[in-house]
Amino acid sequence: MNTDRASLKRIAIASVAIFIIAFGIRLLSWHDTRREVGKVQTVVAADYQHVAWLLRQEGVRGFFSSSGPLADPNMLGHPPGYPIVIAIVWGVFGESNASIQLFQIVCDALAAVLIFLIGIELFPFAAGLLGGLLVSFAPQFSWNSVLLLPDTLAVFPLILAVYLLTRAMKRPHLVTLILAGACVGLSCWLRANALFMAPFLAASILLLFDKKRRLQFAGVFLAAALLAIAPLTIRNWIVFQHFIPVSLGAGQTMLEGISDYDPNRRFGIPNTDMGIMKMEAEEHNRPDYYSTLFAPDGIKRDRMRVARALDIIRYNPGWFLGVMVRRAGSMLRLERARRVSTDPPVSNQFAALDEAQRIWVGPPVQLSAPTTDRSPGAEFELASGGESLQITSNTGKYAVQLKTMPIPVKKNHDYLLKVPALVYEGRFAIKVIGSHSNEEYATAIVEKAEVKAGQPQPAQVVELPFVSGIHESLRIAFYNAAPEGERSVVSVGTAEMFELGPASFMWTRYARLFVNGVQRIFITAVMLPLALVGLVILIWRRAVPALLLLLSVPVYYFCFQSLLHTEYRYVLAIQYFLLILTASALHEFWRLAFDLFSRLILSDKGLPTL
Repeated sequence: MNTDRASLKRIAIASVAIFIIAFGIRLLSWHDTRREVGKVQTVVAADYQHVAWLLRQEGVRGFFSSSGPLADPNMLGHPPGYPIVIAIVWGVFGESNASIQLFQIVCDALAAVLIFLIGIELFPFAAGLLGGLLVSFAPQFSWNSVLLLPDTLAVFPLILAVYLLTRAMKRPHLVTLILAGACVGLSCWLRANALFMAPFLAASILLLFDKKRRLQFAGVFLAAALLAIAPLTIRNWIVFQHFIPVSLGAGQTMLEGISDYDPNRRFGIPNTDMGIMKMEAEEHNRPDYYSTLFAPDGIKRDRMRVARALDIIRYNPGWFLGVMVRRAGSMLRLERARRVSTDPPVSNQFAALDEAQRIWVGPPVQLSAPTTDRSPGAEFELASGGESLQITSNTGKYAVQLKTMPIPVKKNHDYLLKVPALVYEGRFAIKVIGSHSNEEYATAIVEKAEVKAGQPQPAQVVELPFVSGIHESLRIAFYNAAPEGERSVVSVGTAEMFELGPASFMWTRYARLFVNGVQRIFITAVMLPLALVGLVILIWRRAVPALLLLLSVPVYYFCFQSLLHTEYRYVLAIQYFLLILTASALHEFWRLAFDLFSRLILSDKGLPTL
């Protein structure tokens, strides 16, 4: 009993420590990006919040009404779970983005704790602890947890479901299986990507549990997941008079996914929502189809898209199988997520600026002066009487095109850079970097907007707030952010830099330096080989239960999400489980190194001399 109490105490202390670390890192990420997250998937985030506002106004009755504002087919593009969460959080904490982000941060910090608990069920305590810490530090999770999107929230119930299955494997109980199934169903309310995961995990249950009860357990698990999804399906039938399990959107994601791997456009499919709407408007002679994806005739149009995609797959099975393999392989790569900054973010306000705060002006003539650093292959041309500089990039992806001369700044001060920009082709990155290095202090991506035919590209003023840190001079740099082999074209006007005042929260710099340093190792070249080593070790040891539990979620996404258009945020769940494999490999390396060192110490020969 004393041993059990000691073990529980150790687990509790480790869980609290992991939660605090994960929460703190995500809080730093929120502090860095709180002014910027609104620029990520702006339209999608606004749609979620609009539906949340309507839910608060209409209530449950309005949610099941076929004549209210919530019956708009355009709202079927995403499941309603995230708007429901937003509405609840707003009701408790008030209508602010910060309250939503704080809720997501807490949930993702708890996800790190769950990974630790799964790890200690399958591996030694140290390996589980390392897995929890890896998830805590991973910039891919800390960054996505502060975005106004449901991606990390949808992962949390899936991790909880796997943890419950891990517990049920050792201590079988129907209630545990019911809760696990309900968690998978709950994830579908947040994102539809896990719609077929319940049957997939039910098949794993048939291999994990005792022959006498495995059919019962799998059936209970599957029934719980279906019951959790059922209210949403029933609501869609009542409101829209069609069988829609969760949401619409499979059609355009399948078509856009096909187009992503069809550079020569031999199938004639656009790779954007706007392009698909235009194609449908022209093919059906329905100009009103060019307004939105799901109105009018949203359900009919989505099913036509699915049928069209299936026709392409049916007549090109070998090609599409190759697409699925390549897409599944891309899921193994870690997202290039934003790390926690080494310096705290800008704390001074910059809503109203005066002439006295402006410390530097960079007209196009100065930006294009021969004294600046130019990249070979890039082209520069003054236009509009010298009022703008058109930059045509070379074909290198993320290749620097132009660097200004060093700009003097004060140490540990807040600044704001403003650059008027108009993108004609591709994508550009505008960065504030070190004078003698490429260390980034602020970055903004500008790209060609998706506009209707005949409409001009909109100009924009890019704002980059940043902290100077320990530097007394910095540079502005322009990078090509288009795919390898493609050029980008941008026109920039007169750049301006403003001094906002002394920086705050400089005391967090030491923690930031440490977190930033650790997060630098979270790249595919480091983490994927370690995860594969962990996988090989499990196969060599024939650890079938651990293999099934840790690989069920990744393999599901490899099989099903590879059918559709994929972004990193759609398949975030994969990396949580791969990091457990990474942790097991690191623990094995540590154990072998420790054993070798111990043998050297205890051997008759002693330590070798230099």
